[in-house]
Amino acid sequence: MSKNTDNIIQMDFSEEMKNSYRDYAMSVIIARALPDVRDGLKPVQRRILFAMKELGLDPKKPHRKSARIVGDTMGKYHPHGDSSIYDALVHMTEDYSLSIPLVDGHGNFGSIDGDGAAAMRYTEARLSEGAMTMLDNLDKGLVEFVPNFDDSEKEPSVLPSMIPNLLINGTTGIAVGMATNIPPHNPGEVIDGAIAYIDNPDITNIKLMKYIPGPDFPTGGTIINQSDIEQIYETGEGKLRVRGKVDIENGDSGRKNIVITEIPYTVAGNKTKLVESLVNLMKDKVFDEIYDVRDESSKEGIRIVVEVKKDRDIDNLLNGLYKKSQMEDTYGVNLLAVKEQQPIVFNLKMMLKEFVDFQEELYTKEYQHLLAKAQDRSEIVNGLIRATDIIDLIIEILRGSSSIKQAKACLTNGITEDIKFKSKASEKQASTLDFTDRQAEAILSMQLSKLIGLEILKLHEENDALLKSIMEYKTILGDKNELYKVIKGRLKEYKKKFNHPRRTLLTNENNAEYVVEEKVEDIYVLIDKFGYTKSLDSVSFSRAAEETLKEFNHIILMKNTDKLCIFTAEGNMHQVKASAIPKCKIKDKGVLIHNLCKVDKENIILYTSFEELFESQLVFSTKYGYIKLVSGVEFETNRSMVVATKLEDGDEVVNIIMLSASDVLSGDRKVIILTEKGLSLGFSLDEVSEMKKTGRGVKSIALEQKDYVVFTTVLKTSDEVFIYEGKELSAKKVRNRKRGQKGQKAQL
Repeated sequence: MSKNTDNIIQMDFSEEMKNSYRDYAMSVIIARALPDVRDGLKPVQRRILFAMKELGLDPKKPHRKSARIVGDTMGKYHPHGDSSIYDALVHMTEDYSLSIPLVDGHGNFGSIDGDGAAAMRYTEARLSEGAMTMLDNLDKGLVEFVPNFDDSEKEPSVLPSMIPNLLINGTTGIAVGMATNIPPHNPGEVIDGAIAYIDNPDITNIKLMKYIPGPDFPTGGTIINQSDIEQIYETGEGKLRVRGKVDIENGDSGRKNIVITEIPYTVAGNKTKLVESLVNLMKDKVFDEIYDVRDESSKEGIRIVVEVKKDRDIDNLLNGLYKKSQMEDTYGVNLLAVKEQQPIVFNLKMMLKEFVDFQEELYTKEYQHLLAKAQDRSEIVNGLIRATDIIDLIIEILRGSSSIKQAKACLTNGITEDIKFKSKASEKQASTLDFTDRQAEAILSMQLSKLIGLEILKLHEENDALLKSIMEYKTILGDKNELYKVIKGRLKEYKKKFNHPRRTLLTNENNAEYVVEEKVEDIYVLIDKFGYTKSLDSVSFSRAAEETLKEFNHIILMKNTDKLCIFTAEGNMHQVKASAIPKCKIKDKGVLIHNLCKVDKENIILYTSFEELFESQLVFSTKYGYIKLVSGVEFETNRSMVVATKLEDGDEVVNIIMLSASDVLSGDRKVIILTEKGLSLGFSLDEVSEMKKTGRGVKSIALEQKDYVVFTTVLKTSDEVFIYEGKELSAKKVRNRKRGQKGQKAQL
């Protein structure tokens, strides 16, 4: 059977993957994850609100089942799954997430504690007053309508939002290679900032901050790095440090209570997790000062009580809680939004500019719509007024016509053929008629009740009002300043409607004040031959039997605030905080050292505390004969793993000898090196160069082929013997050689 290759397209696989991934990434960025800078909504939010508008769910109408809303949204506009749509609907009801909720929920929509919403079949919703500021003008042709996913419906590409929703409610979203995180702001402040920009388009970000001093979270709290907000508003990126608000109250039995009344915005919707973390800090005795933790929150507000033991430093405990719990957290700001199908990072002024430009476009189209509507109505009213003046002739035309079409032709074009008139004068007068089509249709459908004198008077009054409105609309459309007056007037009305006092305080706090004073005590770190590690307090260690302690290859005395330093033959140093080493009983097994740090399969050759290491000098000796002296200060770092020495390929560290500063300076220390073939070499420690930890060292001994260093030690010159593999070697038999010479055969 012959194969038809006419329809086979040859293409490069990598190029196809690149193009497909790019298309997918842009789809996520534009159509899913990021908001439009004009209305501040993601596509799913916009489609939900539009679907609710189409269902007639205005704020004054009854609530409708959420399942119906989700079904309409998914079936008509957003074919991406009901759970994502319902999650977005739930989010728009949360008054602890949004400054102006866009959906009025009825039923269990979750809580600030972290409780999830009930299933969509149990909850009901309708549009809020805030949402109507985006939907009221949809019928005026202010925004473009585009086909939905299957061309069966039309949906708005953007909502005609009359408030700066993006700044007021903020948003968060993760796309491909980028993310947005815009904090909510106070509605009144943002509107004042927009009006200030309208009055002075050259205003700077700093001057705008007189109106918009910073984010205003619905959960309140305090932003404690106010000085960083200016840079955030200038660059569009930065970090806010958000802290909950607390009160200090008198408790029972002379105790004091730390009462949390407002939580950081970062834990809004997960307050229970904050309470649990505080309880765990008490149970784990991280803070011995805590007597009890309880959540007394109610409909009246948040109230988390931390009882403090009698006569304890409550300020110090509070500082510790800020440091070790989510009572203080970081909110990363990224003012990223979509403009003309492109993701852009905006600063404060740019966002206000985009809003004002959008308002100018919307209000221009609105007044063009109102002008056209008023002119159309004025045309009809003028026709009706004119018709009432010659009503007898019009009645004669209607009675003499055989069809509506014939009568309309006479009214619009003066065609009198085949129409029966009572007199030639009437026919002549009818031939002069020139009503417009709309006027003729209005006349033909006019009720006889309109001929009452009062109704005719109303027509004249309506005509005067229409002429006045037409003149007003033309003035607004012809003068940008007049248009801006209208925009500012409308914004001030919205401010009265949605404004509320600022909830989030703005301060500057010094990081140095937040230090937890830990109780410093001695501990013993015990490590057996298999690497199982544990720590004992000094009391437990003193009670341990001597035979039991012999089971441990390494016993290190250190402080509970210190770090355990681990050096490996591969030239690395790993660190483990003492607090991370499990506190056990002497009979407990402990935890493998490999689970406490990333040693993996490296060969450990030295354990020490950082305190001892810091005050020591280290002699590094390698398999290939390199040697160097390194100060312990070199290893001061917060990283869990650092390179301790540079190694050639195939080389490894043989020994690390820790010496005190006095040992190094005494001048009576010598280095003894032994090789695999039994050669030895001795020289003064003074000849060893001090280097950085990144140095390789210098050659200490010239090695024969297939020979390598197996042991290095540092001795006092007066020492008689040293021990190597259980055998004594006389120091007198070790001939001192200059560095670089071959060693003599060791007499073992």
